[in-house]
Amino acid sequence: MSSPDSVVPGNLYPSDAGELPWETRRVLVQLLAGPSLEARRHPKLWPVLVRDEAVVRRHLSELFLDLAMDVDQKVAFTRQADVGDADSPVLLRRSQLTFLDSVLLLYLRQCLTQADTKGERAVVSVDEILEHLNIYQAAASTDRAGFAKRIHASIEKMKKNNMLQKIRASEDRFEVSPTLKLLFSAEQIQQLARLFDRMASGEAIAPPAAEPDDEDAP
Repeated sequence: MSSPDSVVPGNLYPSDAGELPWETRRVLVQLLAGPSLEARRHPKLWPVLVRDEAVVRRHLSELFLDLAMDVDQKVAFTRQADVGDADSPVLLRRSQLTFLDSVLLLYLRQCLTQADTKGERAVVSVDEILEHLNIYQAAASTDRAGFAKRIHASIEKMKKNNMLQKIRASEDRFEVSPTLKLLFSAEQIQQLARLFDRMASGEAIAPPAAEPDDEDAP
């Protein structure tokens, strides 16, 4: 029996009207299912994406989607295309980032930068996250127990969206996904870091408004 990869496009199943090979379709499905496609987690799909990048981009564009891809880090994900004022349908579900979500994302992004300078993987523990985010308790205006609960909720959101990837044989240590490098520009990192540092020092500044977090962005 022939393998799916050897089947001629358009003949994968009785009603198949597609033109793409089996493996390219699998790449598209993974990108649409999300939250990301990474060489380490998808070793068979990543080389197909690199090979068929132009084709994949073209098919995503038909759905008003963009492909965010970093060949060096070997990660990719889809996000809504910027169509300006055009009234285009939104395919990808979106959720809101809370203040603590934003602080946690920035912290994880900084961990990636520090790990890169040392040529290491970015690994963090739950205790390290709690210690770092606890300095923002006053800005969040909540009781200690409630604040810790909100931090754990943010951690769970990062795990769900694959920003934090569990390390084997460890219950509370995670590797930070390199996908974060595609989500924050250097300018955004500097602006957020300055704002959060002022808040952590006790300056009376309202937390930034929640930004839409594309679940198209892992």
